[in-house]
Amino acid sequence: MLDVVVVGAGPNGLTAAVELARRGFSVALFEARGTVGGGARTEELTLPGFRHDPCSAAHPLGVNSPAFRALPLERYGLEWLHADLPMAHPFPDGTAAVLSRSVGETAASFGPRDAGAYRRLVQPFLPRWDTLVRDFMSLPLTALPRDPLGLARFGLAGLQPSTWLMRRFRDERAKALFAGLVAHVMAPLGGFATGAVGLVFALAAHARGWPVARGGSQAVSDALAGHLHDLGAAVHTDYEVKRLDDLPPARAYVFDTSPTALARIAGFGDHYAGYRYGPGVFKIDYALDGPVPWTAPEARRATTVQIGADSAEIGAALRAASREGRAPDRPFLITVQPSIVDPTRAPAGKQVFWAYGHVPNGWTGDLTDVVERQLERFAPDFRDRVLARATAGPPELATRNANYVGGDIGSGAADGLQLLLRPKLSLFPYSTPHPNVFLCSSATPPGPGVHGMSGHNAAKAVWRRLRQA
Repeated sequence: MLDVVVVGAGPNGLTAAVELARRGFSVALFEARGTVGGGARTEELTLPGFRHDPCSAAHPLGVNSPAFRALPLERYGLEWLHADLPMAHPFPDGTAAVLSRSVGETAASFGPRDAGAYRRLVQPFLPRWDTLVRDFMSLPLTALPRDPLGLARFGLAGLQPSTWLMRRFRDERAKALFAGLVAHVMAPLGGFATGAVGLVFALAAHARGWPVARGGSQAVSDALAGHLHDLGAAVHTDYEVKRLDDLPPARAYVFDTSPTALARIAGFGDHYAGYRYGPGVFKIDYALDGPVPWTAPEARRATTVQIGADSAEIGAALRAASREGRAPDRPFLITVQPSIVDPTRAPAGKQVFWAYGHVPNGWTGDLTDVVERQLERFAPDFRDRVLARATAGPPELATRNANYVGGDIGSGAADGLQLLLRPKLSLFPYSTPHPNVFLCSSATPPGPGVHGMSGHNAAKAVWRRLRQA
């Protein structure tokens, strides 16, 4: 009998398997697709030689992850590449605000009226960032806080709606950039604890940047899988699990799946019936004949570029997708241009580029024209650079990755209490109705992103259980 079987080879399933194998448990991992990766994959989606990331591409949480930083992933080929700027937020007038490694450069891009307010917001947390991020991403009850006073101070600011935090700013440049940071988790700007979302992304950039992985996001998954192989664990791909009986006997089972999929496989009935899925996304991968023709010079130097004319436009786009059940007329876009720092991603002189906007869960329309019209407000004649495009709306994304129910790449709505307490209101979110079955996907704290911390935290719950047995 195995000690642990893990189902799903996304970053969280891989991390959980590694953590358990490191502690001497016998582990086998089963993945339905032909390769490992989940939301961290790299594929040729458009033309030969153009290597795209079907989902996650830039990794502010990955480079700052306590779980990843504790593992020797660089020995297995993971190399983080940094552009001059982690992120830029251009405006229609050709200027831009930036999120730089430097707090001073970031503050200066907001203008003199908001520079001081931004410094006062973020500077107190930076000296203790490594402790803070470990405490923040390990909660609840997987580890006692190492800096409870610092975490409490962060909570006083972060538990506010982001719209309250943005009242500190007087001008639109700072408000728009911060609103865009919150929108990365597809949460309405006025929601509970959305201030924490914006702060975490800003602090992550100042601490270690928003890098891409050399060769694509697949490098993150391959590094985890390589380490897992050397620890003696078995990885089985092309193995779809429809019920627990499809798996070999084990003392514990860990699922990197959606809660609804786990309930179906394990026979938990309507245990997760109250779990909510959030908006979907419409994503386009591009093969380009040269760089994106951004009007703002700063956008040409950043791997990630946020697109939204102002905070009101960003807020309206989020409300349309999450509350009003329609695709926005001017979507907020997250875009990534990895080949400005990684020449392995495209043929010489060419570039890969991706953009996505938010749409209602399960939406079946085509947002291509709307997305490209929005892009051309900030990068005129963008379409002239397009050699090929690959589009994926909610149905295609859900087909590629079963965890993306209705195209929700966060594996669950990140608003209200569900932003922090997921998949249910519980002090033990990784446990399930069966004492030997656990959940480790992005549907558990700390939530979405390629950081492995949900898997890391779930692994702790598993080994404590196994040691008690």
